[in-house]
Amino acid sequence: MSVLVANDDYDFNALKDLLGVTDGNLASHLKALEKEAYITINKSFIGKKPNTKYAASALGRQAFKRHLEVLENLIKQQK
Repeated sequence: MSVLVANDDYDFNALKDLLGVTDGNLASHLKALEKEAYITINKSFIGKKPNTKYAASALGRQAFKRHLEVLENLIKQQK
């Protein structure tokens, strides 16, 4: 999710390469994010090749921000 929040969008193969995961592993994570409406999906063709791009939705950005706040509070409590 952090990749999608930090970038406008990312395509499937670039995400897979960046994260070093398998097709199936990435697909299952993206499906879970899609189910929660945390990402948007844009399918298109580049020439004759299909291309799927993912982007963080407004809801996904809010959820990610809350997640970071919770982690920050947890770290601050460890002092």
